[in-house]
Amino acid sequence: MRFQLISIFPEFFDVLRISLVGKAAQNGILSWIATDLRDFTDDPHRTVDDTPYGGGAGMVMRADIWGKAIDGALENCDLDAGKSAGRVPENPEVTGQSAPPEAQSPRRAKTVLAVPTPSGHPLTQAKVRELAEAKNIIVACGRYEGIDARVVAHYREMPNVEVFEYSLGDYVLNGGEIAAVALVEAVGRLLEGMVGNPESLVEESFEGSGLLEYPSYTRPSQWRNLEVPEVLLGGNHAKIEEWRRTQALERTARIRPELLEHLDAAKLSKTEREILAGWGWIYLPSLVPGDSAAAVSGHNATRQTKVAGGANDAAPRSCVAQRVVIRKPKRGEALALSALGSETFPLACPSYITPAEIEEFTEVEFNLETVKARLKDPEHHRYLVAEIGGELVGYTYVIVGLDEAEAQRAGITPGDAYLSKCYVRESLRGLGLSGALLEAALAELDSTMAVSLGTSIYNKRAQKFYRRHGFKKIGAREFVVGGRVNQDVVMRRLRPDSVGTS
Repeated sequence: MRFQLISIFPEFFDVLRISLVGKAAQNGILSWIATDLRDFTDDPHRTVDDTPYGGGAGMVMRADIWGKAIDGALENCDLDAGKSAGRVPENPEVTGQSAPPEAQSPRRAKTVLAVPTPSGHPLTQAKVRELAEAKNIIVACGRYEGIDARVVAHYREMPNVEVFEYSLGDYVLNGGEIAAVALVEAVGRLLEGMVGNPESLVEESFEGSGLLEYPSYTRPSQWRNLEVPEVLLGGNHAKIEEWRRTQALERTARIRPELLEHLDAAKLSKTEREILAGWGWIYLPSLVPGDSAAAVSGHNATRQTKVAGGANDAAPRSCVAQRVVIRKPKRGEALALSALGSETFPLACPSYITPAEIEEFTEVEFNLETVKARLKDPEHHRYLVAEIGGELVGYTYVIVGLDEAEAQRAGITPGDAYLSKCYVRESLRGLGLSGALLEAALAELDSTMAVSLGTSIYNKRAQKFYRRHGFKKIGAREFVVGGRVNQDVVMRRLRPDSVGTS
């Protein structure tokens, strides 16, 4: 890998002599040569800029000067030809020699012309990996108001040149030299032999998983009342990997949520999908481009989920990232909440319960006036809803402050919060939203308050779900639906933050 760095301040690149880049140059892994743009001028003042056509502030770097410099760099791109002709220093990164303007080579290799500019494409790790496959990279470091636009236009048309205009971020520097150094290091460290432990590259931000890297810790284990997370000290490598993955997901969701749009949903575990849903991201099945909205509501959503993924517990093979909002409902949403409750309640009913019995139950439990009354008393009747694309798609309902008689009728421990409902639309089951809703609802409770619930003895899927979230079976109860007595298991979680992983 060879870099040619063109600048009016070639000495700026002396920093490349140190650290891993300097060692890599000494070991022949890469080489770099700094060229002074002013060497290609022919006036006493060595002028490289002029006033802009059309007026305006600042100065623009001249196309004719840059053309000479880049042409010379292109002629130097064949290292073997250059060395055999004696025109390129053997170790320019060590000697600090500049490329002579008259350097010529009999043939040219495919070359990347990188141009740092605030108006360029963001420099990403994916692009860096692509650039690491190149043999020659020329970096044209502009100054002032930039380089005459004809320079990029000209070399973009050349078959042996790939022009890459890039930016380090949404800010402006005095010149492109810092961006050039960043490019050399970012690309160079991916070259074989550059980094001592290649595995460290895989675990970094943007690599492998496409996530930001998890936080790292070392000795001492306690510093200024801050301790290293206990899981990292226990030696359980499976738990450590799980913790690191969770931290990477949460950090990415918090700092760089746009990266989650391209995450491979097929590789997400149930817990990971729940974490991301809690941070506002859900991965919907999509068979037809732009048709992921069908997964939110209606018959098409159910059909699409079955075709795309099959079992509800597995992520669909083809997914589209969508934003989901978990929030408290508004009073004006009573009708939508009532309808959602009536729609989703049958999903948890045993198959022997008839439609008439279900209808009798829902007409009472999800009566519009009943829901309105509950929404007016958020202290005791606590709802959370999940919204996708302006539509309610899931909810939880927790009752707080039941007296002893009410708790006995509900079959729960007196003093506990009662998780009465936790439902999402059928097409969204298994995508992490239920778990995110559940954890969000329990996080709203007092940290010392235990939570109880009841679910059908035949609903093994629900029981497994609640066990995974730290609930344990403590008893049984009877639950009436439309006059039919059903047998439920009663489950309890001691604290909202005591999540189980079994």
